[in-house]
Amino acid sequence: MSSKPKSNVSAVYPGSFDPITNGHICIVQRAAEVFEEVIVAVLMNVQKKPTFSVEVRLRMAEEALADVKNARVCAFSGLLVNFMHSRNSKVIIRGLRAMSDFEYEFQMALMNRQLAPDIETFFIVTEPQYSYLSSSAVKNVFQFGGDISSMVPECVRNMMRGKLPEYPNKTIENKTKPFE
Repeated sequence: MSSKPKSNVSAVYPGSFDPITNGHICIVQRAAEVFEEVIVAVLMNVQKKPTFSVEVRLRMAEEALADVKNARVCAFSGLLVNFMHSRNSKVIIRGLRAMSDFEYEFQMALMNRQLAPDIETFFIVTEPQYSYLSSSAVKNVFQFGGDISSMVPECVRNMMRGKLPEYPNKTIENKTKPFE
C-alpha cells in the first residue's frame, strides 16, 4: 500500500456481503488508502433472504479485512443515509464492475442525494480480475464443487464449508438408442 496522506474523512461501504469476495476486499483496500476510516456496513435487509446470517457475514468480513487497519465492520438496517448520519460520515463507497452496475448505482446515488444532500457517493471501479465476480456466483461455483480460491479468502471458504449444501456433479447417460 502507498504512503500518501489520507483525507480526514470516514467513508461507508455498504452491502450484503453474502459472502464477502476478493472484489469487495479490493474495494475496501483501495478506499482505505484514501479515507481515514472505511466502515464496511453489512446490511440486514428483511426483504432479502441472505444465505448467511448477519453474524456469519460480520465474522467473514472481520476476518477477511483483518489486515486493513483502518477498516471497521458493523451491521445496520434501515435507510443507509440514516446510518451515515449516525456515524457522522459523508461518503458512500460503491464498487462498479460493469455498466449494468452503474445504472443501478446511479439511481441509488440520486435517491440518497435526494434524501441527504450532505452525503456524496464515490464510485470505485473494480480491478479487471474481479469484474466477473459476485457473491451469488461464488456460492453457485462452491456448491457445485468448483475452485473458489481466487474468489474469496481462505477464512471465507472455511466458513462456507458446512453452511452451504454441496451438490455432487452427476452425469446421466441415455440408455436408449435414438433413431434406430
